[in-house]
Amino acid sequence: MSTFRHIVGPVTYRFESLAEVLAKASPPRSGDELAGCAAQSDAERAAARWVLAEVPLAEFLSEEIVPYDTDEVTRLIIDSHDADAFAVISHLTVGDFRDWLLETITKPHGAQSLKDVSPGLTPEMVAAVSKLMRNQDLIAVGAAVRNRSAFRTTIGLPGTLATRLQPNHPTDDARGIAAATLDGLLLGCGDAVIGINPATDSPHAAGDLLRLIDDIRLRFDIPTQSCVLAHVTTTIELIERNLPVDLVFQSIAGTEGANESFGVNLELLREANEAGRSLGRGTVGNNVMYLETGQGSALSAGAHIGVGGVAVDQQTLEARAYAVAREVEPLLVNTVVGFIGPEYLYDGKQIIRAGLEDHFCGKLLGLPMGVDVCYTNHAEADSDDMDVLLTVLTAAGVAFVIAVPGADDVMLGYQSLSFHDALFARRTFGLRPAPEFNDWLERMGMLERDGGLREIAVSDSPLRALL
Repeated sequence: MSTFRHIVGPVTYRFESLAEVLAKASPPRSGDELAGCAAQSDAERAAARWVLAEVPLAEFLSEEIVPYDTDEVTRLIIDSHDADAFAVISHLTVGDFRDWLLETITKPHGAQSLKDVSPGLTPEMVAAVSKLMRNQDLIAVGAAVRNRSAFRTTIGLPGTLATRLQPNHPTDDARGIAAATLDGLLLGCGDAVIGINPATDSPHAAGDLLRLIDDIRLRFDIPTQSCVLAHVTTTIELIERNLPVDLVFQSIAGTEGANESFGVNLELLREANEAGRSLGRGTVGNNVMYLETGQGSALSAGAHIGVGGVAVDQQTLEARAYAVAREVEPLLVNTVVGFIGPEYLYDGKQIIRAGLEDHFCGKLLGLPMGVDVCYTNHAEADSDDMDVLLTVLTAAGVAFVIAVPGADDVMLGYQSLSFHDALFARRTFGLRPAPEFNDWLERMGMLERDGGLREIAVSDSPLRALL
């Protein structure tokens, strides 16, 4: 491992590894403090950033953060690295790379240049450069990158903001789920997916929910996809039983050990991707995976230790999860940015910063990146913080967000966005739903000519049969 140093006034700061530089260059967050890898002062953080700015990008290919021999995610990152794509920027340091990104997005074909180098970027490179960027830098670069995916709707197109309609119910009651689904559809939500977190992970319960949502979709000819967020092994079983599975869901993380805590590995995810695609249920594409991530998941699993027993910061590990995601070409990826709790992201400021980092890193690594703009009730955050995060993410071109009735998920017990919040973001930024879903809203008489939603009483809606 390399040793790094930087002098600030009379103090010489020493960092014993690249992993330590990354951790101490990170903006403050409670998870890194819990892991014991955070900077001890603003001066030390500044020194680490000066050091990080001078690190050549190529060094991330020679100095491991998490051991190659014992971690399949590291092997995936290194073995799939595209040297030809990297050649364009291989001479740059991390600081130079920041400057290159901000300059490139101002050029006529800048967005394509970013997409061209994406296969040559490792998650560690992307995490590193994000630590040197202001929030507005993360927004500007994120807005320049558009990564498209498709199943029955097309996600990530310019001028669009898609939504996951999340009609969870604490007992999986069919009428409660149908009522929440109606509420969301009437407010133009559901074009990314109608996705239910089941109260139990039993195949029987998941199968019933799949039939419920698929029946709604077919009855009203809704161009969207459904997903029951059961464990991937449960969903594979349902596929084998020929149930109406559109998307295969799984939570993933950035180390082999953290993924093992979720009961998955790369081979299983590849198997699930093939199983989902074998059904051929997509109409405009065949991206079938829906993946969720979140800063702090590796630490909560005790799987955050890298080379030499050094703790790796949670944001770098989060970016590594995106390498896992891009391996299976998902339709949807979102970070549940504030869901894991204040032990990892303490307050609104940390949640906002983490949301922008995750979105930026996912975009640069080629993913159709969404965010669950959310917080738990014991965090030092409130709905005003979520308004800010939604607004800056929309400015940054987020592919989709999650919305629940009244912004309060009564099953999972956390605060997310409401259907009205998604409507606000579209109206404010002049955005539309995914084009296939937008056309359906027009056919249903639910859109004004300017793209705004028409106010329709439930009793006058063709969707009233849901009740």
